[in-house]
Amino acid sequence: MTGPAACGDPAAGVPPAELLHDGPPADALAAAVRRLSRASVLVVGDAMLDQYMFGQVERVSPEAPVAVLAVERELAMPGGAGNVVRNLGALGAAVAFVSVVGDDQAGSDLTGLIGGQPGVEPWLLVQGGRTTTTKIRMIAQGQQLLRVDRENAAPLHPKLAERMLRIACDAMAATSVTILSDYRKGVLAGDTAARLIAAARQAGRPVIADMHGGDLAAVSGADVVLLARRDLAAATGLPADGDAAVATAAAALRQMHGLGAVLVGRGADGMSLVDADGARHLRAEAPEVFDVAGAGDTAVATLGAALASGAALPVAARLATLAGAIALGRVGTSVVRERDFLDALSPERGALRKLVSTETAAELLERWRRRGWRTGVAQGRFDPPRPGHAHLLAQARTACDRLVVVVAPDAAVRRAKGPDRPTLPQHERAARLAALPGVDLVVVAEEDDPAALLQALRPDVLVTGADAAGDDPATAALLGHWGGRIMQAERLAEPA
Repeated sequence: MTGPAACGDPAAGVPPAELLHDGPPADALAAAVRRLSRASVLVVGDAMLDQYMFGQVERVSPEAPVAVLAVERELAMPGGAGNVVRNLGALGAAVAFVSVVGDDQAGSDLTGLIGGQPGVEPWLLVQGGRTTTTKIRMIAQGQQLLRVDRENAAPLHPKLAERMLRIACDAMAATSVTILSDYRKGVLAGDTAARLIAAARQAGRPVIADMHGGDLAAVSGADVVLLARRDLAAATGLPADGDAAVATAAAALRQMHGLGAVLVGRGADGMSLVDADGARHLRAEAPEVFDVAGAGDTAVATLGAALASGAALPVAARLATLAGAIALGRVGTSVVRERDFLDALSPERGALRKLVSTETAAELLERWRRRGWRTGVAQGRFDPPRPGHAHLLAQARTACDRLVVVVAPDAAVRRAKGPDRPTLPQHERAARLAALPGVDLVVVAEEDDPAALLQALRPDVLVTGADAAGDDPATAALLGHWGGRIMQAERLAEPA
């Protein structure tokens, strides 16, 4: 069977050693991202239905000391192995999906959701009397309040398991990589995983096993095994609480089960790849770890697509780490698309996505406030943006969790400074400010009424310079209506 080190084309990118640790060439990773849509992947595993109830909590129940969730919106999407499929589809990959659902409403809903995914060939078999695994999450103000699970984790009926195996083995011929997504819900129970790995070896197809607990002997001989740090510790009986400990435990796991490589998910600390060449600790900073649900599915989907499209394992693991970090910063299970990777790899490209309208900024600020984040606004002409402005905005960022910069339009600058101004047009000024790391959004003011703009954005903090006209009693009174305040930043002395 083709080992993971041989999955990449050395001529397709730079040598793997240049794509490890913190700072691989962004252009090489971006090129690998653009090839992900060429992938064809087989996914076999536990499909689930993820349901979300979003609403507001404004009172406690008179029946018991519990919060009352007033549901405003409901959402359903594929979870578990289905979320791996969903992420592969978002990357443009072709996917064959083999799984089992129950003969219930959740199974019917899940079948419809999977069948509606572009580029997916679903083989969802039905077992009578089986409960389709369903996870219901209740969320208010961006925080998960409760999760309710329905499931049947019993092994499949033997005849159904044999039929599923035949279908999966046939699908291997039309795909480049096989992903086994084992959530311990019965689809890969018994010797099913071992037989699939044997079939893949005979067909010359690499196998990625994404394991959520359980006995890893079932996936002996897999090319890559993904697992969480806690599962690594449980499987080996060794500590896994630091780089050196993770490397030691993962190396032991490789030897115990004849694995090509082990990729360990470490949450906000990124991932660690351990293979025959040693250990690589891959970092990717998430904007904030907001919800861990589905981040591992996103990572394994990216790893599979990357290997199937010709990337070397270290490059594929780096992209998987980046994908997981992006997913960690989002609410609930989500997908990561090509543009998300390219934005993360190119600060200039990502900066352009910070340019939004007043309406969009107001909506985002309201979402941030609901999450409990402190919002700030800085206003100015910024013509042209100078080091002093960057110094002011850096101070502003220390006073809030999210910072919005409002740029005066060309007409306003012209009225204030004369017919030869602005030096730079409004959108170029905005783009330069968006490239600053501490700036979250940039808005070009659409009118000359600062009070109306502040009323729309309702910031917790308005940051001004020492000589700013906005620092006046009327502005302070306006901010006071919603509990906001003015912060006066220090000016940076600049050469004349």
